[in-house]
Amino acid sequence: MQIKSSVGNTTLQSLPLHIKTDKNGYLLDSSQWDVEIAKIIAELETIDMTNDHWEVVDYVRQFYNEFQKSPSIRPLVKYLAKSLGKEKGNSLYLQILFPEGPAKQATKIAGLPKPARCI
Repeated sequence: MQIKSSVGNTTLQSLPLHIKTDKNGYLLDSSQWDVEIAKIIAELETIDMTNDHWEVVDYVRQFYNEFQKSPSIRPLVKYLAKSLGKEKGNSLYLQILFPEGPAKQATKIAGLPKPARCI
């Protein structure tokens, strides 16, 4: 698998796929997302995906499907706490999994647009 990232309109290349992203690495077309693309994005984010990471990514995608927007951190924490309990639905747990920002990295790996209130 070949991974290439360029500055500007970042392009992820994984033979035979060609996926375009914005300048921050978010997919321009979320319908192109799949697990293999998520693995490439996670690698570019230097995240070694575990079952806990995948669980959060799945819930981020569920949130997006339910509300038609990517979650910022507070709604994400609330959504996860309701679904998974306080142990996993808290900002510290998410920060450990996604150290560069839980909402930012989880939505990027989930193939979704950058959250509106994400720096």
